[in-house]
Amino acid sequence: MTSQLDKDNLPEHIAIIMDGNGRWAKAKNRPRLFGHNAGMKTLKKIVRASSDAGIKIVTMYAFSTENWKRSQDEVDGLMNIAVEYFHKEVGELHENNVKINVIGNLERLSKKVRESAVKAMNTTAANTGLILNIALNYGGRDELIHAVKDLIGQGITAEEITEQHISDHLYTKGQPDPDLLIRTGGESRLSNFMLWQMAYTEFMFTDIFWPDFEVAVYYEMIHDYQKRNRRYGSAE
Repeated sequence: MTSQLDKDNLPEHIAIIMDGNGRWAKAKNRPRLFGHNAGMKTLKKIVRASSDAGIKIVTMYAFSTENWKRSQDEVDGLMNIAVEYFHKEVGELHENNVKINVIGNLERLSKKVRESAVKAMNTTAANTGLILNIALNYGGRDELIHAVKDLIGQGITAEEITEQHISDHLYTKGQPDPDLLIRTGGESRLSNFMLWQMAYTEFMFTDIFWPDFEVAVYYEMIHDYQKRNRRYGSAE
């Protein structure tokens, strides 16, 4: 399926908001966690497809700073799914040269979740293939506050601060900004995701719930992206 893609014009960094797990489960009269577990299987497929296509970086929005407002059962279930993903998938990801990078404020996470995330990052740290950013307890505004505090802590004055200073203190420091954002589930908003990094990102939205999101549709979106003329604020 990758044959339809122009290998010389691939998006270097794709960000994905994996939305619709709960509504997918509700439509099937199943609990929300059933949908989240199904979504983990889609995550695995899309990560593999990204690597096969030659994408360099994929950032997955797994759990936001606002998601703590959900029921305790759902939050606990999501955290267990995260731990399960790190434990079950890190071996295969490592074998396929994928580098795991967990972004977000990890301090609020339980010791179990934090340790599993750190172990996954350490195991894959030297890999040189696809970089998989997993946004866990992540919020775009929280990230910017974190960056500003870091700059203040380093004694950098307001007059000295540049855009590069901000970029260098984000969770994605050293990585190019996303070229393409994909959001599944029918919503058309950013939901506090990578607010600084999305300044010139191309957006694509689909009504497909994340558990039903197929590799063929993913590649079709990348193909559509390749037809766009990115101007970065310049005139046509």
